[in-house]
Amino acid sequence: MVADVKSQYASEPFSYGKQEVYVIPNVSQALTWLEAHPQALDGIKRGIERETLRITPDGHLAMTGHPKALGSAFTHRWITTDFAESLLEFITPVDDDIEHMMSFLHDIHRHVAKNMGDERMWPLSMPCYIDSESHIELAQYGTSNPGRFKTLYREGLKNRYGALMQTISGVHYNFSLPMAFWQALEGVTDEMSGKEKISAGYFRLIRNYYRFGWVIPYLFGASPAICSSFIKGREVSIPFERLPNGMCYLPYATSLRMSDLGYTSKAQSNLGITFNNLNTYVEGLKRAIHTPSDEFSKIGVKVDGQYRQLNANVLQIENELYAPIRPKRVTGKGESPSDALLRGGIEYIEVRALDINPFSPIGVDDVQAHFLDLFLIWCALADAPEMSSDEITCTKLNWNRVILEGRKPGQTIGIGCDTAREPLNKVGNALFADLRRVAEVLDSNNSRHRYVQVCDELVECFDNPELTLSARTLAAMKEQGIGGFGKSLAEKYSQMMRSEPLSVLSEEELDAEGKASVIRQQKIEASDTQSFDDYIQENAGN
Repeated sequence: MVADVKSQYASEPFSYGKQEVYVIPNVSQALTWLEAHPQALDGIKRGIERETLRITPDGHLAMTGHPKALGSAFTHRWITTDFAESLLEFITPVDDDIEHMMSFLHDIHRHVAKNMGDERMWPLSMPCYIDSESHIELAQYGTSNPGRFKTLYREGLKNRYGALMQTISGVHYNFSLPMAFWQALEGVTDEMSGKEKISAGYFRLIRNYYRFGWVIPYLFGASPAICSSFIKGREVSIPFERLPNGMCYLPYATSLRMSDLGYTSKAQSNLGITFNNLNTYVEGLKRAIHTPSDEFSKIGVKVDGQYRQLNANVLQIENELYAPIRPKRVTGKGESPSDALLRGGIEYIEVRALDINPFSPIGVDDVQAHFLDLFLIWCALADAPEMSSDEITCTKLNWNRVILEGRKPGQTIGIGCDTAREPLNKVGNALFADLRRVAEVLDSNNSRHRYVQVCDELVECFDNPELTLSARTLAAMKEQGIGGFGKSLAEKYSQMMRSEPLSVLSEEELDAEGKASVIRQQKIEASDTQSFDDYIQENAGN
């Protein structure tokens, strides 16, 4: 980072490993620089990926295949599936305008709602009414080698972690800062010659995200309760309060999706992957996909002529790494994600800590998008001492504290492995004082003033936790039950989407993409020349 905008940590120091760090970083110099260079934020790019289960009108998991009217889940640009055949995933194109991105996502939902018969979209992160894991069909992508590869990867996930965990839904927010930002801040001239400095900047963002990203589940966690069916037959150490309707909850929880019950993997807890520089990050990732796992070897790879997983390594492929944030670059043909990073550096980051927002018909709203812009810019500006894998593990204590008891009166937050902590509301208010300055810069580039509005709205959540998404969600679930709450919203949103006109897309465009996706899949299937065994060995062999 350019010397005159480096931040210093301003509150009382405490020991953090072998170095001193502080609970609240002072980024005033960096913010002063930003206020003098507002044009550096022109052209922020974003994209959203939203997952949602298809359900029947009575709330049970849909047993039907991916709706044919939507085209090919394998090759459609905007409408695909994630783990299960019934788990839809919607993907917006890269966009430099939040309002347009949200409208695009709305149109995808409208189109799908009109083409899924009497089925609905489940509006919560945590599944309900799944009687048996045997009812969860893996996503199907046709007969081509790459299509079968995707399904087999999911077979491996099922055998390693269980199918039920894989039906948990979330929202991913993809974010990149404009080249003008890196040119002004780091003095780079272009993406390729400046890839090391740009990647270092994104890793700084990621380290700050690990230290302060607990603010996301605090504000936007929306899974404070689960259906008892989700933990049926499992040993659970969490002291749930239980209601007669089958609801299990914690009174101050924010995001059980992010807890050990949810989308996590204990098998990955000792990988030692750090976020200090590009080479060591990629080395750690590659080591994990080439290291045999004693636990997963017991599953077997190909047994009685049937594949059970791609391989028996700690990670089958790089995408198996569970993390609340990932550095990313668009891959070329036949290129792995890590090789793409080595080639061109970090292009964008993927935020993976958002629950489905049940109060939005599209699972996310513009308040969340505006906040994430502010927070991620702040993370890119604030100094971030390097982190060992042990220190990353320690930051997860903060996350777990917020995930399980974030709204608890007097809750405290620390940094790293030290026991010194600060009141959560104090840290949150201090953070938002900085975010408001970023908001004023962003609003100076347009006439909407939406960023400042979002800041002023969200900062109140730290002194009044009942305003958080988790508190509102829990109140509704206590009143209606999880199933009742989910079904009523699914029906409401279905009727809404079916009656609304499209706003930025046309039915002709959507229908054309659906048909084109089928043709693309057929061409891929017709071009296969390898045996599937050879294809797996080439793409996921040891």
